[in-house]
Amino acid sequence: MNDVVLLRAHTRVGFLDLVRWPGYVVPTLLFPAMFYVLFDLPFARRHAGIANVTTLAFIAFAVVGVALYQFGVGIAQERGRPWERFLRTLPAPTAVRFGARIATAMIFGVLTACLVAVVARMLTPIDLGWSQWTLVAVYTLCGGVPFVLMGITLGYWTSPRAAVPLATASNLLLAYGGGLWMPPDDLPDFVAKISPYLPTRQFGDLLWSVTGYAHAGPAIAGLAVYTAIFALAATLGYRRDEQRRYS
Repeated sequence: MNDVVLLRAHTRVGFLDLVRWPGYVVPTLLFPAMFYVLFDLPFARRHAGIANVTTLAFIAFAVVGVALYQFGVGIAQERGRPWERFLRTLPAPTAVRFGARIATAMIFGVLTACLVAVVARMLTPIDLGWSQWTLVAVYTLCGGVPFVLMGITLGYWTSPRAAVPLATASNLLLAYGGGLWMPPDDLPDFVAKISPYLPTRQFGDLLWSVTGYAHAGPAIAGLAVYTAIFALAATLGYRRDEQRRYS
């Protein structure tokens, strides 16, 4: 029970801290929807099948961007600040702090994804039913977890200066290689060979399975493996930073 209370408190503080920065909130919420309108809307308007696939791809892109860039870079920049040193003195287990990061990231990720969905609903012939949207919401929450852990890993293993270019490169390359910007069948041959093993492709497949475009089983298994890998890497990075700064 105490851990649940701590988790809620850390999540609330983390969320309120970000909401107070319009320079963070506005780009985070608007950019994925803006990119969708600029790059994929002309194709999505052609018919419902394309609208379904492109919208779900940009929902995945929105969540990955929030997790990797905003939270990965944010952690790297916060590590040496007095507030972070104060938080380290509180009796909160590592799992609680990671859980709060994941919860906060998922809140912003879902809000960003919802804006993409609203734009698609207004401007394209997307034809997903309410039961499908419910499944998309569940898959978005679950599928985003390994990317939050990836962002935490990036934040604790890189310097503040290196975090920005690394997060940006990771976000763009994974989105491209995962087929979130173009159909996986249209990727170059050498990219298409590695695409099924990338976490972004597995996230895309998980969401596309709602429409029958892909299968959920392999995607869930792959994302579970990535969740375990990045959970371990994030924990090691957290403990490494703690030993270097506070021991």
